[in-house]
Amino acid sequence: MTGRNTDLPTTTASTRREALNSPNRRLRRALRRPTTLIVGGAAVLAVAGGIATVGTQPAIGEALGMPTASATAAPALAGTALDRAQAAATIATAETIADSANEKTDTGVLERRIDALDDYRKLSGAALTSRISSTVDATTAVADASAAQDKQDADAKAAAAAAAKRAAAERAAAAEAARKQAAANTVEGAKATASSLASSKYGWGSDQFQCLDNLWTKESGWNYQAVNANGGATGIPQALPGSKMATIASDWRTNATTQITWGLQYISDAYGTPCAAWSHSQASNFY
Repeated sequence: MTGRNTDLPTTTASTRREALNSPNRRLRRALRRPTTLIVGGAAVLAVAGGIATVGTQPAIGEALGMPTASATAAPALAGTALDRAQAAATIATAETIADSANEKTDTGVLERRIDALDDYRKLSGAALTSRISSTVDATTAVADASAAQDKQDADAKAAAAAAAKRAAAERAAAAEAARKQAAANTVEGAKATASSLASSKYGWGSDQFQCLDNLWTKESGWNYQAVNANGGATGIPQALPGSKMATIASDWRTNATTQITWGLQYISDAYGTPCAAWSHSQASNFY
């Protein structure tokens, strides 16, 4: 290596950040390129037998002040120069990890390790090795914590999206149920419900439904909100008291279907058929 200075060039800049175009800065930029291999914070230098050579990374060779190795000759670093090259690579890797870490990840320890290693040109031997090792450990810790936080954030985002989707589905279902209930509470909707239940549950045909229509038109006009001012009879079937219909469901005040279900059951138990109930109503003015 005669005639070649293997020590890293120094800079007169007062801080690391000000050395924007120094050899070390060029090295760090080279280390961040996708084509540069970084392993354990100090790769990009092929180390064998305590000797580091610059492989086929022209930018790294330039940053170190060395031409790129050819197939027949590979410029090498050893001793203090090797330690310092490893320190520069470690700093570059650590800064990349710190800069790209999840914003919720604490990088304070790593930043202090980077600052402590920043004067690597003045260090050698055990002190330099120790600082490199602690910086690598801190870099690994931040990388692991950042990855874990990324996953936690992604899981939380997915859970929130799933919850929002469920809530939207529940709102849509509630809105659809409310729409159907509103339709069932109309006069036409109530008659359709009564006709269907009379046929499916009791086997009453159109002739019986005509009697039922006459009866409940007289009693309430098929208005689920109807209340008799004289006695308090309530709803489409004019149950007295209206709370009797709670045997079907608690929504008897607002649900025409609940009222109809109770009314048909009452007619079946008390008169047998709607036409019999209608005949009694005509004769006695009640049923």
